[in-house]
Amino acid sequence: MSPSQVIDDAKSKFEAAIARFDEEAKKLRTGRAHPSMLDGISVEAYGQQMPMIQVATVTTPEAQLIQVSPFDPNNLQAIVEAIRSDQSLGFNPTDDGRIIRVPIPPLTEERRKEIAKQLGAKVEDANISFRNSRHDALKTLDQAKKDKDISDDEHNRLSKQLDQLVSEYKSKVEVAARAKEQEILTI
Repeated sequence: MSPSQVIDDAKSKFEAAIARFDEEAKKLRTGRAHPSMLDGISVEAYGQQMPMIQVATVTTPEAQLIQVSPFDPNNLQAIVEAIRSDQSLGFNPTDDGRIIRVPIPPLTEERRKEIAKQLGAKVEDANISFRNSRHDALKTLDQAKKDKDISDDEHNRLSKQLDQLVSEYKSKVEVAARAKEQEILTI
């Protein structure tokens, strides 16, 4: 693997870690309703487990309400049960025979702080991923230097470039985390 490929490979791993962090951060609850809150729910429909998005349309007509419109009214009760049975969400959906409404209860101050702690853990996971990718890239560069494929100067230049990339990506995660934490703690 050429030295530039090592840097590009590390960069793609950093991008993947950021994308993973963003996905995990989206799952954290804020005080506002968001359709992605129901993304992890699967519904027993047509004799098999299906993701919510395949059996219904999920919208948020109000800040404190999620509205679920099943494509097939026969799946209404199965959707209600799937939402109610997910204990991590703690939602209590109601239906009028054709539309399911899921009121989002306001978060307590204690719960907001707990969610902010979970966000901190997700930031740390991203940082660990960055460090592991950096470590792998440095190991490859060290081997290339040992095999005399690259010079000492090029090794040092690439190592500095790698460290700079890690710093850039860490700051991207920190900025996103601060914005998400502000969103979580704002009442």
